[in-house]
Amino acid sequence: MTNVNLLTEAHLTTARTAANGRSAEVVLHDGPLRQTILALRAGVELGEHNSPPAASIQVLRGRVRVTALGEGDVELGEGELRVLTHERHAVSAIEDAAFLLTTVTSVPGS
Repeated sequence: MTNVNLLTEAHLTTARTAANGRSAEVVLHDGPLRQTILALRAGVELGEHNSPPAASIQVLRGRVRVTALGEGDVELGEGELRVLTHERHAVSAIEDAAFLLTTVTSVPGS
């Protein structure tokens, strides 16, 4: 069993002192399903990148901004969950933040 609260705090601590201001760990990997805890120090951005076939972000601590082409900026706070669009997007930490990224990396028949 994975204790998400303990991992969240550990990754926030690591991100705060890491040179790149981030820390991440895949906590579940089952076929095409992946869940990853990511922590970002305030002001750090995961630059624009492609989206997998399906993804969601759930903020565990702090606040983040998701910037997606055609959607503009969306701010998410602790406990908020959002489906990510299929467009390129970026995620930046408004304050020290950790989130659970759930992705499906392939879809049968595609």
